[in-house]
Amino acid sequence: MEVISFVALAAGLIIGLGAVGACIGIGIMGGKYLESAGRQPELMGELQTKMFLLAGLIDAAFIIGTGIALWFATANPFLAQIANLPK
Repeated sequence: MEVISFVALAAGLIIGLGAVGACIGIGIMGGKYLESAGRQPELMGELQTKMFLLAGLIDAAFIIGTGIALWFATANPFLAQIANLPK
């Protein structure tokens, strides 16, 4: 049953790399927001709205990846194919 171990490894990679990517993306975006707010403080409200929208989109991509990884970990569609193989 190597499939189960490979699925666990893949789920860990999906969640881990997704979290790292989301953290890096939000960190870069937050830094650019502070930089632009320092240059033009009158646009802070508009920039903050756009920043929160983008933060939600970045987190949504990570959460979708986590959901797919957990779906494969709990209800693995590959196990049904292995059960039907001739022995």
